[in-house]
Amino acid sequence: MKVFTDSEAQQHWPQLLDLAQEEEIEIRRLDGAVFSLTIKRQQALSPFDVPGIRSAATTQDILEAIRESRSG
Repeated sequence: MKVFTDSEAQQHWPQLLDLAQEEEIEIRRLDGAVFSLTIKRQQALSPFDVPGIRSAATTQDILEAIRESRSG
């Protein structure tokens, strides 16, 4: 964890954001207040939010397979 004063943080804000992607940053003010800067990783919105795949199957092929599976 790296520690910066508030004036250092103001002067080097873009670099701090880059650094916060790798590790926690602590910013200290003269009045003793301490702030922590970390990246917030974005989580998937849904368990069904998965990347797609490439397939040679057409929509018709998929619908036929579904019909066959349901007809027993």
